[in-house]
Amino acid sequence: MTHEDKRVVAKDKRLINCTKVDVNQLMPLKYHWAWEHYLNGCANHWMPTEVPMSKDIETWKSDQLTDAERHVILRNLGFFSTAESLVGNNIVLAIFKHVTNPEARQYLLRQGFEEAIHTHTFHYIVESLALDPGAIFNMYNESEVIRAKDAFEMKLTEDIMKEDFTTETFEGAQKFLENLIGYYIIMEGLFFYSGFAMILSMHRQNKMTGIGEQFQYILRDETIHLNFGIDLINGIKEENPELWTEEFQQHIIDLIDEAVELEINYAKDCLPNGILGLTAPMFEEYVGYIADRRLERIGLSARYHRKNPFPWMSEVIDLNKEKNFFESRVTEYQSAATLSWN
Repeated sequence: MTHEDKRVVAKDKRLINCTKVDVNQLMPLKYHWAWEHYLNGCANHWMPTEVPMSKDIETWKSDQLTDAERHVILRNLGFFSTAESLVGNNIVLAIFKHVTNPEARQYLLRQGFEEAIHTHTFHYIVESLALDPGAIFNMYNESEVIRAKDAFEMKLTEDIMKEDFTTETFEGAQKFLENLIGYYIIMEGLFFYSGFAMILSMHRQNKMTGIGEQFQYILRDETIHLNFGIDLINGIKEENPELWTEEFQQHIIDLIDEAVELEINYAKDCLPNGILGLTAPMFEEYVGYIADRRLERIGLSARYHRKNPFPWMSEVIDLNKEKNFFESRVTEYQSAATLSWN
């Protein structure tokens, strides 16, 4: 056999359990969607310290915010500060090892860096506003609704973290698929969205605009994370159709039902009385609407049949929009050098 005979053939690549192809050889590409997500992530690069916080500091020190508004901000900082770390750890310690395709791994490396940026963001906000870092970063231990969401996700990682875990068995491959759905569909695709809507609603009303700007950028990143995860999940399903049994589909539906309840409880905790035109029942509607969209993207039927009470969120999520919904400035950032602040 010549050295040329050992060259990678694209059709031999697989997302998991690939034994024919050297995982270190990127080219030739087979999953062009993975490379496109990587390029889009790179094009959206940003750093939190590029966002000015002076106006937020002034607002936070003043009496312009109600106690209820401060509660919403602190709760979401507390949830996201740990959630981003959970996602990053899951990528590095659980997902990366078992994805056997180099272009998908290339994106995972980019996503891991973005999770670090997001965690950096919450450190930057806490430092800027002179908040108690222990109160924010330990909130997942002190708030029952946050702890419940984090515990739900951590349970999905336990088996994959075991030394003897492998995706080469039927059970192992299903468990890995469950993990991907749990983190991409549920954590990044569902658990994050109530917080996005709350903080960006404040941003729309010109309150805490520095935090709002950063959450807007995080949402842009998370949209790509979600789309990559959906492509990865559907790709594994296509290559391993035996995994997608009726029993497994029902298990996923049950997980999403549980997640919806956890997210509704979180919204009620954040908004016990309602603020900014937002109420907990609106989020019950929104969470059901979002859950249906996620179910449909992985080939399952909608089950909540709710309407979107925040249609403006679609504008923020739209990566092709040249301007944000505040009509204030271009937010299609390409690199730090192109950022322009009003």
